[in-house]
Amino acid sequence: MLDAPNSGDPGFATKSDLAYTRLRGLILSGDLAPGAVLPQGALASRIGISTTPLREALRRLKQEGLVDLDAHRDARVRPLDAAEARDLLELRSSLDPLAASLAAQRRTDADVADVRAALEGLDALPTRPSAAQLESHHRFHAAIHLASHNALLVEILDGLWVKTDRYRRHGLEAGRSDEERAARVTEHRQLFEAVRDGDADTAAELMRRHVETSLGARSADRLADPERPR
Repeated sequence: MLDAPNSGDPGFATKSDLAYTRLRGLILSGDLAPGAVLPQGALASRIGISTTPLREALRRLKQEGLVDLDAHRDARVRPLDAAEARDLLELRSSLDPLAASLAAQRRTDADVADVRAALEGLDALPTRPSAAQLESHHRFHAAIHLASHNALLVEILDGLWVKTDRYRRHGLEAGRSDEERAARVTEHRQLFEAVRDGDADTAAELMRRHVETSLGARSADRLADPERPR
């Protein structure tokens, strides 16, 4: 049975939705760190709900790979994992260039306008990005994914993006030079131009290089060899 709508938060259909959104935001922002215990009573009080919708939210977060939930142990934020970081990078290295190539071939005028609008709101991420700054990067890449007009590919890439967000933050912890930040800005502009101009090969190659030098890639390197400075 669904819990009743939360009249104090009209933007959410149920208290479970509210709890899911709040917890997910705390995890992806790093406020709830990898490995952190999630005390259900305290969290429910913090959000202003009972523990029943909180448990429903935790089950959803477990399905997304953000929470470890066991009947005999406290729920915890899932630790960062070198193998998962590698797996995500391998998938994105194959699928993101495919989406960029298809976008260049299939984009409509409306798609081009959407990618351009997302680009205009995009800046290089600082060391501690806000949720809004992370979402602006998602919006740009999602606009390219949608322009591929392959619904299954869009769904897969959206799921990969969610799973990679924590690794992006981890990649940012090492810091980036002004030159690296400027390079990312240039890459985004070049990606837009390749999609706009219908240059599928260039779009795919630019996206391949973009993923290879991404924050997710940096995180995978750090987790695979934490002793090596980067």
